[in-house]
Amino acid sequence: MRQVKLPHLPSDVEARQSDLLTDLWYKGKETQIKRDNQEKRIRMKNIVIFGAPGSGKGTQSDLMIEHYGLGHISTGDVLRSEIKKGTELGKLAASYIDGGNLIPDDLMISILAKVYDGYGRGHKGVIFDGFPRTIPQAEALKQMLSERGDKVAAMIELDVPEEELVQRLIKRGKDSGRADDNEETIKKRLMVYHSQTQPLIAWYKKEGLHFHINGHGTLERIFSDIQKVVDNI
Repeated sequence: MRQVKLPHLPSDVEARQSDLLTDLWYKGKETQIKRDNQEKRIRMKNIVIFGAPGSGKGTQSDLMIEHYGLGHISTGDVLRSEIKKGTELGKLAASYIDGGNLIPDDLMISILAKVYDGYGRGHKGVIFDGFPRTIPQAEALKQMLSERGDKVAAMIELDVPEEELVQRLIKRGKDSGRADDNEETIKKRLMVYHSQTQPLIAWYKKEGLHFHINGHGTLERIFSDIQKVVDNI
């Protein structure tokens, strides 16, 4: 009678070893994914650039973009772009602006989220310029980024004495011909900043993300101080 050779069936010990190896592989894979996500978050440096009108946010943002390869989201630029392109969000934003009303926070965060997502998942980080302006907006930004596994790495405050701010803005008005850069309007804008926007400093201090920069001095010295912050977050 011819013997039929049966395929090898794993013993209970071998089966347990196989299951153990499979579990270890999956756990190793999960650990690697978590490590990759952690490294991505470490590399990604989302920064809120903060300061009064005339504090140099735009200039220092340009230097950071050039040096670090960061993206840049300016609320004013974003709104103008969405309205010009005639997107649904842009049309909705225009309806508020044309009616003389402020854009609701939820609409603004939706617009910013769309632009932020446009950078893809591999970006080095984004500079948020002109947003947030209030604590509810800061909380909404934190939630929006958290939903994507991201976060704000630092809020950099450019602190400039008010007399210097007024002089800078008046000079800017003369150089650019901007009618809104006159002394009366400037002082009103600074008053709004101090009453509505400055409380964000205390909020970001509680978050452990506030970094104070003396914004009065040469561009080189100011940017050098910013580099020290960015390089260590």
